[in-house]
Amino acid sequence: MTFLEGPRPRILAHRGLATEAPENTLAAFHAAVAVGATHVESDVRVSADGVAMLVHDATLERVSQDATRIEETSSEALRTLDLGGGHGVPTLAECLAALPETRWNLDLKVPEAVEPAARAILEADAVGRVLVTSFDDATRARAVAALPGVATSASRGVMARALVAVRLRRRAALARILDGIAAVQVPERLGRIRIVDVASVEAFHAAGVEVHVWTVNEPFHMRRLVSLGVDGVVTDRADLAVTTLR
Repeated sequence: MTFLEGPRPRILAHRGLATEAPENTLAAFHAAVAVGATHVESDVRVSADGVAMLVHDATLERVSQDATRIEETSSEALRTLDLGGGHGVPTLAECLAALPETRWNLDLKVPEAVEPAARAILEADAVGRVLVTSFDDATRARAVAALPGVATSASRGVMARALVAVRLRRRAALARILDGIAAVQVPERLGRIRIVDVASVEAFHAAGVEVHVWTVNEPFHMRRLVSLGVDGVVTDRADLAVTTLR
């Protein structure tokens, strides 16, 4: 099994499927897989005792009104803290074990998450079914170095250079910039700047990378983006995406 395996378009369940359970919980991940998602997107931070935890924000304030800081709290306290419905913050290790056939798109939110995330992935023998990335160039590069052969998507600096090459139609330069990159994962627009259109998708494909667009929740836009040639959508509504795109 490899991360970029199987039919397209790929449906990447953004933080799982949080219609009945809080985002980034084991229940939300199970829900996404239950409706047919083969790929799950999540975020990695590190607890006070050095365990890779799947959680987006530095605190739990947005999802539970709890100001607990992830980096200052033990993994056990985070796992048993109630985010709603008895669901806590899961560890990366337990999620990889609980869903052994699922492909994981993991965004490392802090540099400190690299080592514990790599350890959990290696111990689960999950390198082939994981994509690691980060907005931070150095964090992404360290994760890739720690996980030989792992798939990765473009970090912020790489993506900025790639977009310049796309706009200037420098295909050879784009291929060099994206060497070793499996996918670009981008919004359709960044402010007034359109990132995803037929020309950019064709350029990225010519460079040998897939195009995944986030965060797409409306079926009309899912179909429209797929018609442009994108390879996957990152969505909060994996249930709608599976129905719409398959």
